[in-house]
Amino acid sequence: MPAPSEITGLLIAWSDGDQAALERLLPLVERELHRLARRYMRRENPGHTLQTTALVNEAYLKLCDQTRVRWQNRAHFFAIAARIMRRFLTNYARDRRRDKRGGGAVQVSLSEVTVMSEERSAELLALDEALERLAEFDPRKASVVELRHFGGLTAAETAEVLGVSVVTVERDWKAAKAWLRREVEG
Repeated sequence: MPAPSEITGLLIAWSDGDQAALERLLPLVERELHRLARRYMRRENPGHTLQTTALVNEAYLKLCDQTRVRWQNRAHFFAIAARIMRRFLTNYARDRRRDKRGGGAVQVSLSEVTVMSEERSAELLALDEALERLAEFDPRKASVVELRHFGGLTAAETAEVLGVSVVTVERDWKAAKAWLRREVEG
């Protein structure tokens, strides 16, 4: 396992335009990206048509395209990766729901069909919409949820990314979870 300082150093070098740093960085973060993707995919229906590796590849492509980001550290990198994965899965669920309603209908044999649970898709969309509403009036709490729940960051890592205390993160986490639960269930 590489030291966080090694990853941070490579991220900063990459931000400074060193493409060789990106090539050295990717093997070091690949395992963590897969862990992050598996965490997301565990929340999906077992018959989900998207593979963990495909989610990692999508995130990788978007991360490599981040030319304007000034990477702060390892936690910042994985926070952005988590956000990219969440957005990709949300868009994927929206596309699936639209397609199920007849958009772009294509005839497929039953042997080729894999069913994605409508309930799981609806849950993900409801959570995403509630998180967007939360971000409108309290962006920090929304960021805490994104980093902790979706990104799998610890309270300390989240505090580091957001530049606040661990106590603030824990308070925001508790309040945001309660607010989101009311929004999604109500």
